[in-house]
Amino acid sequence: MLFPTLAFGVFFLFVYFTSWSLDRENGRRKLFLLLASWFFYAQWDWRFVGLLILSATLNWGVAAAIARSDDDRRRKWLVGLGVAFNLLVLGFFKYYGFFIEQAGELLSQVGWARDLPLLQVILPVGISFFTFQGISYVVDVHRRKTPVARSLLDVMLLMSFFPHLVAGPIVRASDLLPQFDRTPRLTREMATHGLLLIVWGLFKKTVIASELSVHLVDPVFFDPTAYGSLDMIAAVYGYAVQIYCDFSAYSDMAIGIAALLGYSFPRNFDQPYRAGSMQSFWRRWHISLSSWLRDYLYVPLGGGRKGLVSSSLNVFITMVLGGLWHGAAWTFLAWGALHGGVQVVERIGRAAFGDRRVIHPVLGVLITFHIVCLGWILFRAENFDLAIQVLTGLGRWWQPAVMLTPMLLTLIVGGLAMHWLPPRAIEGMAGRLKTAPSLTLALLLGVAFLLVEAVRPDGVAPFIYFQF
Repeated sequence: MLFPTLAFGVFFLFVYFTSWSLDRENGRRKLFLLLASWFFYAQWDWRFVGLLILSATLNWGVAAAIARSDDDRRRKWLVGLGVAFNLLVLGFFKYYGFFIEQAGELLSQVGWARDLPLLQVILPVGISFFTFQGISYVVDVHRRKTPVARSLLDVMLLMSFFPHLVAGPIVRASDLLPQFDRTPRLTREMATHGLLLIVWGLFKKTVIASELSVHLVDPVFFDPTAYGSLDMIAAVYGYAVQIYCDFSAYSDMAIGIAALLGYSFPRNFDQPYRAGSMQSFWRRWHISLSSWLRDYLYVPLGGGRKGLVSSSLNVFITMVLGGLWHGAAWTFLAWGALHGGVQVVERIGRAAFGDRRVIHPVLGVLITFHIVCLGWILFRAENFDLAIQVLTGLGRWWQPAVMLTPMLLTLIVGGLAMHWLPPRAIEGMAGRLKTAPSLTLALLLGVAFLLVEAVRPDGVAPFIYFQF
């Protein structure tokens, strides 16, 4: 059940009207939202609903045990147990096949070839997101940053809430559990903002991202040797636009849907391609993940407390593991290493030159954007061979362009131009429209939905981040 589909629209309308009919019964409302979330998740594979229940139950139990204990040693042992359980679940489902294959190849190289048990493990949709939520909940209870949840129901809803379940944003317990404790209220501004975000997300996903995916990016990356440099450059820039519009669209719609149900999610993207450094890029791109990696990986490793060498090593390790989080492939590790290595260089530069401006801000944005695009080649390519073929294809100037069309070029330019819109354009528009008559607002939104529906191509390409 995808967001931009009629099936989801019918599902959400039912959830919307039913949940608000239970407005005065917050407990029953949360129970209904939990059951609706499990139904939503079961549309992919009902068997993994049990995994959601198991994960939430164990995280709730561990956090409750931590909160009851005053023994620091016991608390550390319990939080280690909780983190280990979440990582074990994530590791088995996401990385079992990869590690078995690599172990088999390593044993073969040293002459110890063995038939290792290779299982066909199905990857549950969104497993990385809900396990990360479980880890943050347990760790924050241990750090006394978040009080233990009042009930198992709250923890189950925290990890299963359908707007963010499949592809984020990663909403922490400290943000969402307090909202579950009180009966939500829907203001006119919240509703307007939510609806605008949904329309904006639908446009970015169904018109820009899907069109670029089907008619440019997928064909070129499938067989890079068949295309010349103009098509290759267009595909690389096109993928940069596609992945931004695809993922930010999902986040926008998730935030908008949650707002219509009375809940607030944090912003997840902030004009990432306007970043003048790789550090700035990660403060703007997938903010919920980058802040999670900072708080639960970089800081525990030591952060920047022990000097330049230690902080550089810690940020590099964090980015490499962040790359591995995206998928069980060496290309993702290389992508993370590229981002980490560039941040190390930036740290060394800041240590050497201090606050002195070495690179013009415009040049910094251009350099950062093209480093990010280089990383996207590794991110998108199925293996290193295809990535190398894309890179070598950038030099085939003699081959004419066969894929690039004026429409696709317009989508690429338009997707990048979005970054120069005012950062809070949607919020500002919602503030102006909240006083508009209901009929006027309904007509404007209806026209916007119809326009998106009229110009979008048939079908919906899968969201990129579903695989993570």
